[in-house]
Amino acid sequence: MSEQSKYADYKKLVERMTPNSRILHNCTRSFWVGGLICVIGQLISIMGDKLLHLNLLQLPAFTSICLVFLGTTLTGIGVYDRIGRYAGAGSIVPITGFANSVAAPAMEFRSEGMVMGLGARLFSMAGPVLTYGVTASILVGVVYWVIGRWF
Repeated sequence: MSEQSKYADYKKLVERMTPNSRILHNCTRSFWVGGLICVIGQLISIMGDKLLHLNLLQLPAFTSICLVFLGTTLTGIGVYDRIGRYAGAGSIVPITGFANSVAAPAMEFRSEGMVMGLGARLFSMAGPVLTYGVTASILVGVVYWVIGRWF
């Protein structure tokens, strides 16, 4: 069997075994689910304004708290995982995706106990994000302070 023939056979095998790309399908799912999560957030904000008469300083906190609560509750009852499998990146809208990344490891390791399971694993996914965010905000704050003080 020639080298060219081996290559052609291998190429046919790869083409047969490689799954078809469903990028448009996946992007559509991601777009509409992520958009729906954002619409729910906007509805919560409108509800806080119209029904609870919250001011402009209270609305963002109220909306964030509600979305974190929804994200962790849906993770706890196993719904958010199904949403993530269906929508992919669309389910990782910043606030609900963050809530899921904190709650999911805690749910997974709760059988190991409150301290070694839940406490130790609670921030295993979100810990690096929190560390980066806090560190970056401190550095940016110091830079702004230095610039404001000297210029």
